[in-house]
Amino acid sequence: MLYLLADTLEKYWGPFRLLRSHALLLATGTMLAALVVLLLLPKLWRFSPHDHGKAILGKDGMVSAGKPTGTGLWVTLLVLPILLLVLPLSVPVLGMLFCMYVAMVCGYLDDRSEKPWGQLRKGLLDAVVCLGVAYFVWSALGGQVWVPFVKGEWVMPWWAYIPSMGLALFVVMNATNCSDGVDGLAGTLTIISLLALAAFLYLVIGYRPVADYLLVPHNYLAVRWAILLMTVAGGFAGYLWWNAEPSKALMGDAGSRFLGLLLGAGVLVTGNPFLIFAFAPVVLVNGGGGMVKILLLRFFRKCGLDVRPPAELQPEERKNRNVLVKAVWKVRFPLHDHCKKELHWTNAQVLMRFVLLQAFLMPLVFVLLVKIR
Repeated sequence: MLYLLADTLEKYWGPFRLLRSHALLLATGTMLAALVVLLLLPKLWRFSPHDHGKAILGKDGMVSAGKPTGTGLWVTLLVLPILLLVLPLSVPVLGMLFCMYVAMVCGYLDDRSEKPWGQLRKGLLDAVVCLGVAYFVWSALGGQVWVPFVKGEWVMPWWAYIPSMGLALFVVMNATNCSDGVDGLAGTLTIISLLALAAFLYLVIGYRPVADYLLVPHNYLAVRWAILLMTVAGGFAGYLWWNAEPSKALMGDAGSRFLGLLLGAGVLVTGNPFLIFAFAPVVLVNGGGGMVKILLLRFFRKCGLDVRPPAELQPEERKNRNVLVKAVWKVRFPLHDHCKKELHWTNAQVLMRFVLLQAFLMPLVFVLLVKIR
């Protein structure tokens, strides 16, 4: 809105031309979203449902019981008018935002439900919104993609781009959702990813000299997507103020699904879907590892192997179990549960060590995937 008003307001006072500055809009959106969420979220979370805890994790899993959950609804709703204020809007951006808010509402309704939604129901809804986001990103980029280690770029037809990128979005969204199990973990890791991704869109993809130097496609509209990522990151930074351990509120599926979908969409906007390994390595391993584990167990079952949980086996059966099946069952997922249960890390240790791992892995993988071409 401010971007469109610049031409009209400039006639009355010259400095209003700064409203066309993407840097100003980015900074304004980020700081305003953080401040609004920080101040207003405590007044709204009393209307949220309360978390029931996770009895399956024992005493530690019940620490969150009774806390407001689903507060991702309030964070995203508070951020929405700020996005409409600072973001230069287009049909693809509006369409993607619509899909993200549909995913958020579905997550919130699941948070409110006395009986959690089944995997099939959630999976189908996730698939629909992921395909929707993939369609709007395709309409914005025209199916343009580039890949690591190879010069040049290609254009994928819609019938190949939308389902393949929709699957990638599905994995990222659910990996982010599965990472939401320790106070501040999913939010902190995702915000780090969003900040780095926004910087890449603004300073590399959106700036021709740097894009040409790195041999990546230039897109001057990438800076507008950076505004979207930074504004949302600012809003969830305001939420993290209250989510720091011991947390006062939880974002639930409403927030984690929204963040995961935005993170995946931001990576698609770069034109290189493989960059998700650079911008969210720990999120993928922590949350996505569980999906890999399920697929492996199903594959082993098809091969005729016994994949029952170790607790259901007799001592002799455990001893004679296939070594590959034994290795898969040895690691818990999400990985933060394994670190807490098997390595006896505290929540604070999980958060700090996962953040450190992501901070070190991001630049390393980024250089491998972008510079070496």
